[in-house]
Amino acid sequence: MNDLAQSRCEACRADAPALDEQTIAALHAQVPQWSLETRDGVRQLERRFAFADFRQALAFANAVGELAEAENHHPALLVEWGKVRVNWWTHKIAGVHRNDFILAARCDALFAQRDGR
Repeated sequence: MNDLAQSRCEACRADAPALDEQTIAALHAQVPQWSLETRDGVRQLERRFAFADFRQALAFANAVGELAEAENHHPALLVEWGKVRVNWWTHKIAGVHRNDFILAARCDALFAQRDGR
């Protein structure tokens, strides 16, 4: 697990300054399997996870849901047969925040830990 995954999320205010490109690049380097996408004009972190079947995909999505509830920060989840797409962004600032990178790293850790891998 990387340092980012062990970091704590912080409360985000609507007037929080947007991350500058240098900070985004440094944080993104710690979660390289995630892409930065713009959906509906909002920059987001996105990753697609692959699984052997729907049951494993759903179990992973539920684990991400538990993580989201614990942090009170919720992603968009798309669950399909054998895959889950996760998008993290911060609604209050309509873009990415450090918390999104932290939770992306925690998703990576959940994925790495599945089935004892």
